[in-house]
Amino acid sequence: MSNSHETLAVSLFSEIFMVDQLARARLTRALPKGMEISHFSVLNHLARLQEERTPAQLARTFNVTRGAMTNTLHKLEIAGHIHIRPDWDDARRKFVAISPAGLRARDAALAAITPVIGEVVEAIGAEKVRAALPVLREMRLRLSSGD
Repeated sequence: MSNSHETLAVSLFSEIFMVDQLARARLTRALPKGMEISHFSVLNHLARLQEERTPAQLARTFNVTRGAMTNTLHKLEIAGHIHIRPDWDDARRKFVAISPAGLRARDAALAAITPVIGEVVEAIGAEKVRAALPVLREMRLRLSSGD
């Protein structure tokens, strides 16, 4: 890689890391009291899928350890936002589903963060955001595949 490409790569990833940090801070403030971004992410994922997932599948999806996912799921279960049931065929495995209260919590969180992220997109411009999405998706796919 040439020096100019290395400089470009460092600049790009520096911006991505800063955007991530700022976005997380702003969204955390907007989320309903007691909800964390990880909680919203899991609830949103389960709401979109509308089917059960194992804790291991969720950990892989979010690229976190099983322990980290177990911690998040425990908090969501205590809040009544998910149901965790045993696998009837394999008692070592569990399945996670979003509860009606979890759907309501996810909807409330989405309503709280949508104006925040919408303001940013509006300020930047929809066309610029649309143009950035394919590049960001390709980066995500390359990073997730290990290329």
